[in-house]
Amino acid sequence: MKLQNKTALITGGATGIGYGIAKALAAEGCRVAIAGRREDKLKEAAAAWSGTPAMIYHTCDVGDRPGVNALFDWATQQLGQIDILVNAAGTNIKNRTMAEMRPEQWDELMSANATGVYNCMYAVLPQMRARQDGVIINISSISGKRAFALGGIAYVASKFAMSGLSTAVANEDGKNGVRVTTIYPGEVDTPILEHRPKPVTDEHRAAILKPEDFGDIVVSIAALPKRAHVPELILKPTHQDYQ
Repeated sequence: MKLQNKTALITGGATGIGYGIAKALAAEGCRVAIAGRREDKLKEAAAAWSGTPAMIYHTCDVGDRPGVNALFDWATQQLGQIDILVNAAGTNIKNRTMAEMRPEQWDELMSANATGVYNCMYAVLPQMRARQDGVIINISSISGKRAFALGGIAYVASKFAMSGLSTAVANEDGKNGVRVTTIYPGEVDTPILEHRPKPVTDEHRAAILKPEDFGDIVVSIAALPKRAHVPELILKPTHQDYQ
């Protein structure tokens, strides 16, 4: 197993890309803790994993800083240390244009998609620096590379913010042995599609990426020797344009 005796904490780990990654890490021997806002979804996801070691969970809204601090205290106590952090929590809204969205929706998306990543990185970095070792993988979006109208104004801004944060921390803490990777997914068949302005057809869902498509990639990044760092990676459906 590539990640025997390693540990991982995954936000947004109960569904979508986060859960796809959680299962892949656990399958390679990693002790995995998942976090999210809904306890029912976390409990269901942990119970669905029948492998060894068992998957554990804790509720948390990543935009709530005291709650994030409590999550990382719990995870460190349960796991001993956090070797791998995957920031996969994120959301979007249906009314995505500047004219239609409300200011409080801007705040909601920035809190979940950008400030939440900052909160989690800030919480985990001290222990990684102390060990001179650690992997952080941030799940952004192609909308964090290109200002696609499909993502919407607030989502694009939040993902660009995440991307800048990831790169800046990677540059700052690389000398401390911490490797930060940003993954930019194209369209993926996850629950966030329910927030699309127009319903997504079954045919469209069948043609786009699945959460499990990210598992092997994250395992490979996490298993690299300490001297090797992947700053960025883009993964999109074959048919989707990238300009």
